[in-house]
Amino acid sequence: MASTPQARLKRDDPSGSEGRLRALHILFIHSHFAEAERCLQELKRVHFTVNAEIVVTPEEFTERLSSQDYDVVLAEHPSPYWRETQALELLHQSKKQIPFIFVSGTLQREKVAEFITKGAYDCIEMDHIGHLPVTIHRALDEKTLRDERDRAQNGLRHSEARYRALAGNLSYGICRCDLDGKFLEVNEAMVKMLGYASKEELLAVNLASDLIQDPGKRVQLLGQSGQQGSIDPLEIEWKRKDSTTLKVRLSGQEVMGEQGELDAYEVIIEDVTKQRLLEDHLRQQAARDPLTGLSNYRHLAEVLDMEIKRSERTGREFAVLLFDLDGLKKINDRYGHLTGSHALCRVADVLSFCRDIDTAARHGGDEFAIVLPETGAEAANQVAQRICNSISNDGMEPVLSVSIGVAVYPRDGERIESLLRVADVAMYSMKARKHKLLDAR
Repeated sequence: MASTPQARLKRDDPSGSEGRLRALHILFIHSHFAEAERCLQELKRVHFTVNAEIVVTPEEFTERLSSQDYDVVLAEHPSPYWRETQALELLHQSKKQIPFIFVSGTLQREKVAEFITKGAYDCIEMDHIGHLPVTIHRALDEKTLRDERDRAQNGLRHSEARYRALAGNLSYGICRCDLDGKFLEVNEAMVKMLGYASKEELLAVNLASDLIQDPGKRVQLLGQSGQQGSIDPLEIEWKRKDSTTLKVRLSGQEVMGEQGELDAYEVIIEDVTKQRLLEDHLRQQAARDPLTGLSNYRHLAEVLDMEIKRSERTGREFAVLLFDLDGLKKINDRYGHLTGSHALCRVADVLSFCRDIDTAARHGGDEFAIVLPETGAEAANQVAQRICNSISNDGMEPVLSVSIGVAVYPRDGERIESLLRVADVAMYSMKARKHKLLDAR
């Protein structure tokens, strides 16, 4: 697609936009106008008002960043005009804090992790472009919170008067501690956050003492590590007055006295409990098969990767079991697809009663898998037989049966693909034997 620095995508008509989300100014790095339009359609579907521009080359991107402000950057991957993370590098050089999201075809999770480590906010596959509005909304919310926290931190550096003014901040807890971690001053937001009745009651508590006196946590909290670049805030769990737990993110600085000696610490506290619970819920949802509730294939691959790395360290075996529900098509044809779906759930119910350290997953369609850590071939075959018997004798109709294949690391392979291939071959060999027996009858 030809592009100049003036290339623009259509913008939503702002008239009649009552009830819409905030207006967005988006910069696309994309060589396919149609795919950028798909992104805009998804945003329009959930009532974003969008003003979008598109660039193709690094030169265009650099010029646009220097001349205009944007809420988010959406970049195609791979691109014929860019090195993989070149756009991220240019964005960092510009010193602008703009959420950066890759839009791509299928990406290996290792590549996604690499991009996020290098500063991308997220990676959205075009096959799942419906996730884009939620991702952008979350990125902008987090940027707003980060900007507010940064403003509070900068304010703490200016003067005692500024500190006093910030003490009324309602979004963040702000406190001053002595060198032993005892609170000297706290604001109302912190009192409310921790469930105390008054400042005086909270001032009698020594919640920060374990942080201030622990050298490692003190370094992380106060940014005195001597490393170059920014220091990540410290996340810990604190107890409210009623003993319930909240997760907080802390950042702070040292306060020097008139003679230049260390006098106190000033700390900003952000309650991230709900945010972390939501993130955990979304991670669990992303890792689950919606029909059976078992892990999905993506999570299965992650578990296998972790087990391979663990076994490389410990030298211990682990096993992978694959299961195929026999005759699912016949069940669907005879009893209906609702019964077929219920049959899949019956298999999943049996598989879910494995050890806490095991992982049961729906491998796809009518296939399932279990990863058995620290398990050799003999024990794995015993587990497989028990599962086979449990499925056949669950007391429901129609009677079910499964074909099973077993693979053991490292005997049957040292990579995910080779382990699954060995188990798959063994599973279909068992299924072929069953067909021969039925034909013989």
